Amino acid sequence: MSGRLFVVGTGPGAPGQMTPEAREAISAATHLFGYKPYLDRLDLRADQQAVASDNREELARAGAALDMAAEGETAAMVSGGDAGVFAMAAAVCEAIDKGPAAWREVELIVVPGVTAMLAVAARVGAPLGNDFCAISLSDNLKPWDVIEKRLRLAAEAGFAIALYNPISKARPHQLGEAFNILRAVLPMEIPVVFGRAAGRPDERITMTTLDGARPEMADMATCIIIGNVHTRIVERGERPALLYTPRSVPAHG
Repeated sequence: MSGRLFVVGTGPGAPGQMTPEAREAISAATHLFGYKPYLDRLDLRADQQAVASDNREELARAGAALDMAAEGETAAMVSGGDAGVFAMAAAVCEAIDKGPAAWREVELIVVPGVTAMLAVAARVGAPLGNDFCAISLSDNLKPWDVIEKRLRLAAEAGFAIALYNPISKARPHQLGEAFNILRAVLPMEIPVVFGRAAGRPDERITMTTLDGARPEMADMATCIIIGNVHTRIVERGERPALLYTPRSVPAHG
């Protein structure tokens, strides 16, 4: 008899940002699979086993969790943020699609979480208050020319843009190239937010403009939000400024 596999989004890292549903799923699992830093955030019981793996082993991790569930166990695949946003839910679905018939018999339960762009947006106001999109700058699973095209078209369409996986040691140049693509389309005064580790003790939120945005302001723990031409900054004296994108769009776009 097949068991269950929870695919859980634990939020951006702060304990208060994990949903009650996610806590219940983690509590129900006997084996928890995931990238070690995500598993380290959990307070597991003595009867629960953490199975850590490298962040680049998504399909192998998904297969191991599905094997466990196919044997009748209750397993959990742990992601940070939301499991369906550049995370493990897609990898698990892909594994089921391409894997053995036994994996299709597993009861799969995807548990949503607070993704990084929502945590960062909440820190500054409502920069995603109108239409927006999310783009990962990692070219591990898609060509860089596809990323360039999506950035350009998203800017031309007037979306606010959230950038995930903005920079790494293997990709030190791509964030600067991304900013240059956006500068060719958008005004230099467009607001840009660098949100690092939103909700965690080492949180750092920096607000600047597209003209002032620099790659060295980000690392892999950073989510970047770029506003559109309608995004506004509301100065509030001694209180932090608010950033929001109005709910309405003028007829001229």
